[in-house]
Amino acid sequence: MSAGVVSGVAAAQQQNQIANAVKAFGTVVTVEPDEFLKIAGLQTQPLIAVAEGGFFKTTHQYLTSYKGLAFFTKSPTPLTLQPDAQVIKAASIKVPD
Repeated sequence: MSAGVVSGVAAAQQQNQIANAVKAFGTVVTVEPDEFLKIAGLQTQPLIAVAEGGFFKTTHQYLTSYKGLAFFTKSPTPLTLQPDAQVIKAASIKVPD
């Protein structure tokens, strides 16, 4: 195979992996931290996954669901979640790009 065909196959495989990740996750909506807090505030006892990530500096990552959609945000500082939130500390949160 030529290099162009190999890289084309690799690109197709990568696109397939991304499509499968989206299918596994469903729809993930990335929002700003203040919007995330508003969405969480619409719920009683929201279930929120929390993780820390980042390569050069720490980011605080949050994931919750509301009405069938998954909402994700990240913030350079920890968010103040509502007192009745059910928080799960996750090792990591991965969302499709």
